[in-house]
Amino acid sequence: MSGDTLRPAAVLWDMDGTLVDTEPYWMAAEIALVEAYGGTWTSEHSKALVGNDLLVSAAYIREHGNVPLDPEAIVLRLLDGVIDRMRDHVPWRPGARRLLAELRESAVPCALVTMSWQPLARTFLDAVAPGTFAVVVTGDQVTRGKPHPEPYLHAARLLGVDPADALAVEDSPTGVASATAAGVMTLAVPHVLSIAEAPGRVVHPTLDGVDLTFLRNLFAV
Repeated sequence: MSGDTLRPAAVLWDMDGTLVDTEPYWMAAEIALVEAYGGTWTSEHSKALVGNDLLVSAAYIREHGNVPLDPEAIVLRLLDGVIDRMRDHVPWRPGARRLLAELRESAVPCALVTMSWQPLARTFLDAVAPGTFAVVVTGDQVTRGKPHPEPYLHAARLLGVDPADALAVEDSPTGVASATAAGVMTLAVPHVLSIAEAPGRVVHPTLDGVDLTFLRNLFAV
């Protein structure tokens, strides 16, 4: 870190489950797809996919849901279902929209770092103020998805910041693993799955009430 760097120099945001509560949308799309081919889908199956690279999730659905499609076709079917629901209603997580607005007003650059593919990311971006995200990294733009560090390293490179000066906001163990492996301090806000305390992360129950001062204080711990 350079001596004059005020951290966080940038905030790197996960999308699904962190900014927006789209997990029910994904679960509904998974159930509809599996049942269309005569299978059954459980909440345990859905939880196993939270935070994953979508092609990894699609391979799991193909195997456990007996869906006779190739992984990319499965992803596209799921995306169609989630996008339709997102267009009807953007389910913001508590505190997320307000914190994004504060960061924009304070000129703290933000990146969207999501394993969702570009069509869904674009649908979400239509619901936010222009300029909210300086950089967008989606699952179809990286070679290795979360929990590999590539998505967060790529976002930091695009922003021109040292990963050690950035902060990630995540809701899943998979996403937290990706960010911390990239050397990014992580604010973990568990949603569907619990997240254990560990070095390189701070676990907090909600973004409601979290402000820029709170984020800066994370680096003083």
